[in-house]
Amino acid sequence: MLIPVFYIEMVHYAVLGLLILTTLSQLISYLFVYGSVGRYKRNPGLKKHPVSVIICARNEAENLKKNLPLVLEQKFDNFEVIVVNDCSTDSTDDVLGDFLKKYKHLRVTSIAPDKKFTHGKKLAVTVGIKAAKNEWLVFTDADCVPVSDQWLNRMQENFLDSKEIVIAYGGYRPQPGLLNAYIRYDTLFIAMQYLGHALKGMPYMGVGRNLAYRKSLFFRNKGFASHYNILSGDDDLFINETATRTNTAVEFHPESHTLSVPRQSWGEWFTQKKRHYSTFGRYKPGHLFHLGIEPLMRVLFYFSFCYLLALKILVVPVLILAAVRWLTQLVVFKTAMNRLGVKGILLWCSIFDLISLFINFIIYLSGLFRRRTLRWK
Repeated sequence: MLIPVFYIEMVHYAVLGLLILTTLSQLISYLFVYGSVGRYKRNPGLKKHPVSVIICARNEAENLKKNLPLVLEQKFDNFEVIVVNDCSTDSTDDVLGDFLKKYKHLRVTSIAPDKKFTHGKKLAVTVGIKAAKNEWLVFTDADCVPVSDQWLNRMQENFLDSKEIVIAYGGYRPQPGLLNAYIRYDTLFIAMQYLGHALKGMPYMGVGRNLAYRKSLFFRNKGFASHYNILSGDDDLFINETATRTNTAVEFHPESHTLSVPRQSWGEWFTQKKRHYSTFGRYKPGHLFHLGIEPLMRVLFYFSFCYLLALKILVVPVLILAAVRWLTQLVVFKTAMNRLGVKGILLWCSIFDLISLFINFIIYLSGLFRRRTLRWK
């Protein structure tokens, strides 16, 4: 049975309408949400607050040797650093013991192994918080390093009376190879999302590599009680539960960033991403809707674009729409890269924009069938 030409043309125009809709949707996201990262102007507070930095470590002796001095030697008047040594079996005890002799503001608390009881990182974080003397807590990881000795000064500029949470940027060190480029792209795009949404009054997550909040907020929320059984979530789920339009500040001055060494194999990175994805379904419904719309619009954009080009329908308008979308995307990525100190991946962004749809879908599916064992990190 032949399909009338009229119906075929209607389908073509419907697909063109879909291309226009998805392009506009993505332009709005890039210009008004992600683009706000590059346009944001800080209004730093002047009041100084004492700070407790909390680092949880399990078998991180080598990272502590390299990174802990850069935390301990911050140019900040009043702070303590608490390292929670969580059941380490390497030389972490010896490394911390040497640091304790040199730095009076370093404090160490340890969790002993217990064959009858296994636990994740949330217990270590809770132990560190309970040990903290100060109201404002700043979190980072043992494999992270502040990019400057002004890290704590920049973070505390957001410790206003009206604020309880400060969301900051934690990136990854540049290294040769495709995996490193993709990890840094993925980290940058996620940062553009959570920082941009926070600037627009909808904070939904932070990263434990660079995060601050009040001790009183933690206990008022009963800590991690509502999601203690979830492998991950000591950062994003806690922020998703407690962050509001008014109590959350955003910090990404170039001196406030932290850097980590990224995973060295695709398998290790996939495992890390699956752990992160395990928390996604616990986000508030409104956050899930906004975050789910973006990849859907991207899929529909590429579908309609390829469909119309393959059939050579309205080729010029189609190419113009795609060019506007890609040019806007690159400009926004470039401004965000400048603000967040990310280099060398701009030309990859358009390629990874498509590839990431497949990678994230595979990771999500594999996460549905993961073994639900509790691992620390």
